[in-house]
Amino acid sequence: MTPLGIEGAWVDAPRVLTDGRGRFHEWFRTERFREVTGHALRLEQANCSRSVRGALRGIHYASVPPGQAKYVTCVSGAVLDVVVDIRTGSPTYGMWEAVRLDDRENHAVYLSEGLGHAFIALEEGTTVIYLCSEGYAPHREFGIHPLDPALAIEWPAHLTPALSEKDAAAPTLAEAEQQGLLPSYEECAAYRQHLRTQPEERPAVVAPA
Repeated sequence: MTPLGIEGAWVDAPRVLTDGRGRFHEWFRTERFREVTGHALRLEQANCSRSVRGALRGIHYASVPPGQAKYVTCVSGAVLDVVVDIRTGSPTYGMWEAVRLDDRENHAVYLSEGLGHAFIALEEGTTVIYLCSEGYAPHREFGIHPLDPALAIEWPAHLTPALSEKDAAAPTLAEAEQQGLLPSYEECAAYRQHLRTQPEERPAVVAPA
């Protein structure tokens, strides 16, 4: 896992094994994840989305604590996956970074609690799956408009973005900040430190009778 330019986000480039039968790779491994982040990934929900070419989903985030960390990969087709720093007080506040995820390189992106996430499907029938540290909770889920001119995210010029009604009605980053909807950098750092100090729960191993 390699850190991105936005603190709290990484890209994972797994080793892909290929032979006459096809391909194999580990798209997530707890040991590797823990070594990099300092804590295990809490898994409460796993999502799968299938999108038409040009579908733009996001920018989504959840209030912190507990937020919602995501480990994202593309298993069919391709997306431009974007991490946005929406944490007030962050050195990279308002900045974004894009990573291509596809079914050939099999890269994955991890974004920690408090970061914004969006992606646009580059191919028809693109399928994205992601692990979430917390389950969906409407009362603490928010969005930023992905076409916010101030963010100036460089979505592919040859695609016409297709947004949901909810995403199209989302506020700009400045509006969300004015409304007090954004997590702070300090809150997110404190919560991540909390995760590092919590004892990891492991299932009990029962010896055979």
